Amino acid sequence: MKASRRFTPALPTLSAFEAVARLGSVTKAAAELNLTQSAVSRQIQRLEAETGTALFERQRKRLQLTPTGARYAREIRAALTRITNATFALQANPDGGVLNLAILPSIGTHWLAPRLSGFFEAHPGITLNMSTRTDAFDFAFESFHAAIHFVRRSWPGERALKLLDEQMVAVATPALLQSGPVADLPRLQLETRPYAWREWTRANGWPDEGRPVMSLDQFATMLRAAQSGLGVALMPDYLVEDEIARGTLAEPPGVARVRMGTYFLVWPEQNADYPALTAFRGWLAEQTRVPEVPATV
Repeated sequence: MKASRRFTPALPTLSAFEAVARLGSVTKAAAELNLTQSAVSRQIQRLEAETGTALFERQRKRLQLTPTGARYAREIRAALTRITNATFALQANPDGGVLNLAILPSIGTHWLAPRLSGFFEAHPGITLNMSTRTDAFDFAFESFHAAIHFVRRSWPGERALKLLDEQMVAVATPALLQSGPVADLPRLQLETRPYAWREWTRANGWPDEGRPVMSLDQFATMLRAAQSGLGVALMPDYLVEDEIARGTLAEPPGVARVRMGTYFLVWPEQNADYPALTAFRGWLAEQTRVPEVPATV
């Protein structure tokens, strides 16, 4: 049954509640909202009266959310974020739509960006905004409509489109590979993949104990280090194919590429029919030719 709007608190009331809940202070919330402290206090009192629930505990000069208030604040913050994002998208591009996409730096730069001209030719009215996110985040509190992410994480209620498997390649300069036994050479690894070498060496039958490792924070940095002869790097195949073809990097002889994960486009179920996302998702499906699958819960 659809709830009556007369039971929905007014937007200014909810905005005041969210600001106080986030800042923990009526004074700070009033400054942020450009209201008087008394006006913000009246909004909080009105909301507690309408809901029949104590949302804050008064502790001296600071307001502390009750457990019920904390849960309600999370829901209201997510709803206000959606309203803000929808309004911004409407203002920025009322005819085509705006798609805010979270990406990982390497796949965004080296796999997605070179293909985007085809998407914009097919959908000239859509504006695509991309921002790098290497750490986990919550769609409810971010402005993203979707994300390109590595492996699968628990995003309850989300759906996913498989893009490509990541094949890890061991590469080094030809000069380094000729300088001694390959298994004894220094190794380069990504900070976020601490077990990559262990998995790769196990698959290829290399010794793994006691090997020197330099840790770097991004694939782009690790690629430069490998090109400088600092060690053997484990890199995604799509990042080093050109370097291998040009001969600046080479694979050690007699080793195999190892699949270590998969990239997905992931989006909240509530965004599934957003026109700009629908167009982008369909275009990506054509690029990869794989079906969409439910996200892991």
